[in-house]
Amino acid sequence: MPKPLKKAVLPVAGLGTRFLPATKALAKEMLPVVDKPLIQYAVEEARAAGIEQFCLVTGRGKTALVEHFDVAYELEATLRERAKTDALALLATTSMPPGSVMSVRQQVPLGLGHAIWCARAFVGDDPFAILLPDDLVLADVSWVRQLAEVYEQTGGNVVAVEEVPREQTSRYGILKVGHDDGRVVEVMGLVEKPKPEEAPSTLSIIGRYILQPEVIGEIARFERGAGGEIQLTDAMARLVGRQPFHGLRCEGRRFDCGDKAGFLEAQIAFALKRPDLADKVRAFLGRYV
Repeated sequence: MPKPLKKAVLPVAGLGTRFLPATKALAKEMLPVVDKPLIQYAVEEARAAGIEQFCLVTGRGKTALVEHFDVAYELEATLRERAKTDALALLATTSMPPGSVMSVRQQVPLGLGHAIWCARAFVGDDPFAILLPDDLVLADVSWVRQLAEVYEQTGGNVVAVEEVPREQTSRYGILKVGHDDGRVVEVMGLVEKPKPEEAPSTLSIIGRYILQPEVIGEIARFERGAGGEIQLTDAMARLVGRQPFHGLRCEGRRFDCGDKAGFLEAQIAFALKRPDLADKVRAFLGRYV
């Protein structure tokens, strides 16, 4: 039986340059979709899968990400004095058990693989999930929970996958595909950001992973890949054939919130799911489209 999944790593050291000037003094993962920051959606998704321990891989100016999950004594006291029970209930959604959130620094932006290597002491000898908060998911069942259900059956490594247009393969890690039942696919190989004419398929890795700790040792080779960075995909590729490796087409909708249009679409999609906002949003959208 596979070792239980209780840990998650969230790489959040990026500069967020595509959202300047909003991200000049604000971590991009603190940008809100409706009324919750991206980082909170990611943590809630992981907690829904039974994950209990979190490591945020941060950079300079990112302290708000950790503070968001800390206790805000003064704010809570003020809300109690003013009998703001609804606001207190919302604030409680950011509460985490003591010792469940830690952070490490990625001092130099050397790529996603390097960010994961920075969490090596946190990972230890345990399987762990990776969530990229830029990929925001709207689903009835947490994508990490969906991945975990496959992991509990197959063991090894499981990643979320989606089809992408062939002309966009140079933006993603692309799978070489083995057996495919339409939902779960056997991974025979991985290529980071291949040219469209060289891509082994159009099935790409999306920002949700369950990996075995051996990937840390592969990253530690510090071999430079696409873009001159230390790529997680290259390290994962060296585990193929040594450990079970599968991709899962998760049920639900992903929004690329690292892109302005994707971020705006997420605002609308999540607002339309809210009973307190849906009618108002539909009404004002009619004035613009």
